[in-house]
Amino acid sequence: MTMQRRTLLGATIAGPAILAAGGARAQARGPIRIGMAGPLTGANATFGAQMREGASQAVTDINAAGGVLGQQIVLETGDDACDPRQAVSVANQLSGRQVRVVIGHYCSGSSIPASKVYLEEGVLQISPASTNPAYTDQGGWNTFRTCGRDDQQGAIAGKYIADTYKGKRVAVLHDNSAYGKGLADETKKAMNAAGLNEEIYAAYTPGERDYNAIVSRLKAGNIDVIYVGGYHTEAGLIVRQAKEQGMNVTLIGGDALMTNEFWQISGAAGEGTLMTFSSDPRKRPTAAEVVERFRARNVNPEGFVLYTYAATQIWAEAAKKANSVDPRRVAETMKSSGPWQTVLGPISFDRKGDVTVPDYVFYVWKNGSYAEMS
Repeated sequence: MTMQRRTLLGATIAGPAILAAGGARAQARGPIRIGMAGPLTGANATFGAQMREGASQAVTDINAAGGVLGQQIVLETGDDACDPRQAVSVANQLSGRQVRVVIGHYCSGSSIPASKVYLEEGVLQISPASTNPAYTDQGGWNTFRTCGRDDQQGAIAGKYIADTYKGKRVAVLHDNSAYGKGLADETKKAMNAAGLNEEIYAAYTPGERDYNAIVSRLKAGNIDVIYVGGYHTEAGLIVRQAKEQGMNVTLIGGDALMTNEFWQISGAAGEGTLMTFSSDPRKRPTAAEVVERFRARNVNPEGFVLYTYAATQIWAEAAKKANSVDPRRVAETMKSSGPWQTVLGPISFDRKGDVTVPDYVFYVWKNGSYAEMS
């Protein structure tokens, strides 16, 4: 995919001014810098916007409660546009600004190369959205995520497809990205293990507007179900163009379809589309107060907003428990302590930095909105 190669890095201080009590100490020691990195431009900018909302609100709330270890937090933002090379540039720039932690990135293809920079520079990284197993399987001390993994998500999707569409003709498509191909392959593996083999397995080129060539191939193959490992823009175009060619097909995808922009692209052709994601965090009692604060600002905390909030929340609590913002000490505390009480509910990490209890369910698009399947 051709992405904009512009890096947007800015610092914003979120929250109220430093309170008088302890203010002199905080000013003397200086603020704590943390980073948020994701696609603020490009095809996946909607998810970068979600992450920025989550990080900004978390910083506001943490600062309002006195900050971390008596110091206020400054949020630095970096735009990687979901481009791996730009992600490395952002990682270097954020590291140069001496951030203690980076909440990000969004795309696995960005998180994985960026994590190597953060490891070398001694920076902690917590992704709210990168699901490719390689991100944490690399074994670095510094990588965490508040979401699940493709091998967990794919296992749920693959078995469901095999059980629900037995005897149907299934196509598995992917965009060759670390996220898209990784998720498609894990879903394919689980589906095959459950006894259903795909009729077509193929890659498509992201960033295009016309997918009628691959749709024609699907139509010729009498495909009933299309599983797409990729992002919402292309998935929306594929299902719309399939319906325009007269196909009666069901689209199934992953967590990257969790945005209202999918429906804006697919239109009514998106009706009945299924996707996997964790159970709706907006409905959890632990998120109620924070959700109200978002909605008071006319922000719908959908998708990865609360996952980003939780990542920031966990870092702050672990720093307090470690009595230090040293990234290694905080990382070890994140793994050895817990569960951490967050807007998502209690979260614990294994030695790799993965959450110990992933929570994938199916959602369905109906009448322009999505909800958990009953």
